[in-house]
Amino acid sequence: MNGALAGLVILVLGDSHMADVHYLITPLHDALEAAGATVHSYGMCGASADAWLQRTTVSCGRAQRHERGLVTADHKQEFTWTISELLEKHHPNLVIVEAADAMGGYGSPQLPKPWIYDQVHMLAGRITAARASCVWVGPVYGVADSSYHKIDARVRELSQFLSESVSPCAYVDSLQFSRPGEWPTTDGQHLTAAGYQQWGRDIANAVVQMKSQGRLH
Repeated sequence: MNGALAGLVILVLGDSHMADVHYLITPLHDALEAAGATVHSYGMCGASADAWLQRTTVSCGRAQRHERGLVTADHKQEFTWTISELLEKHHPNLVIVEAADAMGGYGSPQLPKPWIYDQVHMLAGRITAARASCVWVGPVYGVADSSYHKIDARVRELSQFLSESVSPCAYVDSLQFSRPGEWPTTDGQHLTAAGYQQWGRDIANAVVQMKSQGRLH
């Protein structure tokens, strides 16, 4: 994989899975850098896709990391970053969006499809209007019997709906990387360090494969 992404400037956006040094922001960022890309990563706790569209606040913290630097994280109420300011600042060739769980409506009777589609469509449109390629990363399995109510059937429904909604972004189906229960969680939703290591490598490998297949311009 070494050098496979050379020349790319990659902007990574994520939710709480990217908002802590022990989470995805470390292994995914490392793997993309190891493949030759210049990477800028941002994570915001509880962020659905629309959290990146306009300036607001996140109540449980955010994190960022740039190139070979360390993760800086703050676990208190902070302003959000917006996609417009990040596109202007970094001029990425590729934007990777890890956003799913905050839109899954876990514990509610129905998946909020119109709400999901509208914000996903708007964020994807902002990215592609900047002439950047876009890859959207779907959810991983969690634990139903937890405060997050992350039932396997809803996770699969969410992943399927996202796969149909994120165009013109390419879609990474994270459910292909593990079986239900294979990656342990710490709280029903967030993975252990080993799980994040594997997920990060799997996402990076998927991006490299898309690049080699000419699916990223």
